[in-house]
Amino acid sequence: MTISTLGIIGSGQLGLLLCQAAKKLNIKTIVISDDENGPAQNYSDEFIYSQYDNKEKIKEFVKKVDIITYEFENIPINILNEINKEKKVLPKPEINKIIQNRKLEKTFVNDLGIKTTDWAFIKKAGDVEKNKNLLPGILKSNTLGYDGHGQYILNSLNDIKKNWCFTADYILEKKVNLKKEISVVITRYLNGETYIYEPIENIHKDQILNHSKIPAEINKEIFVKAQSNAKLISEKLDYVGTMCVEYFVDQDDNLLVNEIAPRVHNSGHLTINAFSVSQFSGHVAAVCNLGVKKVEKISNAEMLNVLGKDIETYRSKTFSKNEFFYDYGKKSIKDKRKMGHLTILKK
Repeated sequence: MTISTLGIIGSGQLGLLLCQAAKKLNIKTIVISDDENGPAQNYSDEFIYSQYDNKEKIKEFVKKVDIITYEFENIPINILNEINKEKKVLPKPEINKIIQNRKLEKTFVNDLGIKTTDWAFIKKAGDVEKNKNLLPGILKSNTLGYDGHGQYILNSLNDIKKNWCFTADYILEKKVNLKKEISVVITRYLNGETYIYEPIENIHKDQILNHSKIPAEINKEIFVKAQSNAKLISEKLDYVGTMCVEYFVDQDDNLLVNEIAPRVHNSGHLTINAFSVSQFSGHVAAVCNLGVKKVEKISNAEMLNVLGKDIETYRSKTFSKNEFFYDYGKKSIKDKRKMGHLTILKK
């Protein structure tokens, strides 16, 4: 089947960059989103504004596209499954069932023999007391957490707040004696072939990615292991498209999976300029079955996220030949909101 139109669920900056990549590959894009002002609409061939449970709008969207992907993973599984009955959704919806649930995700990774932080499933305050060996730790909502949302630091049992009510399920993770954070972006094609980008070193501030760089300052063993773990995870998920595995490296050089992102990822933005094929182009080529793309590294690089009002300063800057500024064109400026990014190519 020849694919000419890609449907994208979600209209944020990742959707925007997917639309740009698709256009270069002569693939039309139709975006559906519950965000009326989502910036991806400025680069898509068509935009449908709708809540994701609006069956008529979803039906209209599905009819117009050949295959469907998404820019964020917190889409209700039942909606993805219904769409998948009519048109193929890639990555497969059942992958999201694992990734949306921290307990299932960590169990999946551990069952592959891959290390994560020490953790426990928490349903009530008493479960924290039973697992006090994990303190100091971080209590994370079991579902729907991102960029630090739904996370609480517990240094001792005294930090358990009654007003949380424990109406949701949580994961308690033991705090890591952190040396650094890295991520591996990997594109896997329908035929099972993969391209694994080199590990990317990430710096976070207030639990939001601040900047990323390649090469990561890690030893060869961690480099190889981070890539091989990502490959194994993608194979066991039978993944198609681009995904990212985020890792912690502790002071003893233990490599620990933090999270899996079943989509293109913020830390991979530098691939647009630092490689001949970006994570976005790779994703479009993979889900649209355009064939395996030969990837070559062009340069070392650093990527800086532009948050909130900082975008106003960047919009008035001039940049040198090795600097590439991306303005997402978001209409409203909010504190800590990702408004754009700057990639700097380095020797």
